[in-house]
Amino acid sequence: MIRRLKDKRLLVVGAATGIGRAVAAAAVAEGARVVIADLAAERGATTARDIGAGFIRCDVADEASVKVTVAGAAEMLGGLDGLVNNAGLQRAGALEEIAVDDWDSLMAVNTRGVFLATREAIPHLRAAGGGSIVNTSSLAGKRGGPGIAAYAASKGAVMAFTTAAALELARDRIRVNSVCPGFIDTPFNNPAIAFMGGREEQARIVERMVPLGRQAVPEEVAPLYVYLLSDESAYVTAQALSVDGGVYN
Repeated sequence: MIRRLKDKRLLVVGAATGIGRAVAAAAVAEGARVVIADLAAERGATTARDIGAGFIRCDVADEASVKVTVAGAAEMLGGLDGLVNNAGLQRAGALEEIAVDDWDSLMAVNTRGVFLATREAIPHLRAAGGGSIVNTSSLAGKRGGPGIAAYAASKGAVMAFTTAAALELARDRIRVNSVCPGFIDTPFNNPAIAFMGGREEQARIVERMVPLGRQAVPEEVAPLYVYLLSDESAYVTAQALSVDGGVYN
């Protein structure tokens, strides 16, 4: 381990489980000081204890909660050098059956949450002389798919927001990029798996669609976040980088 994030002060939002947990654990292993935030208080606190991070409960759809979380993390760490916006919500179903409440929930968590945390982190990153924001989008945000129209719309918005924020914040030496995972084996994707017809049918779809012929695990996605949070990516901004086994080409 070369400790590429030595002494970096990072807030990872949406890190109790799955990709966020893997990212937070990798960041700690690479020398970062990390605070994780999640709506799931018990799981979040357990993850924080297991990996050696701080924890703050946060509802990313609530402005006041996000304000308290970002300010609290900056206070705990003595500032911020990086932010990961990974909190997410998944819903799946036929387009004509999408409820307005489900649409609004997806936009509130997947899109508004990214905006709120980014907005609140900017003064802290600026005070540090710059930093890195990494937003979790999705392969769905690039190409969509049956049964995930609302989810795809929310993740496409994350990519558009990322580009705009990167161009606006470049003068402050704040880089903003997004990661677009494809098929990742995590319970987060259970609604989409159910829509596909269950895990066996999903496995057949993955074998057909993914050139590498399999799903990834969260630990295979986390290194890209580490790279984007590190000084190794100092000239990388406004990008939407895929980790999808070759699907999007």
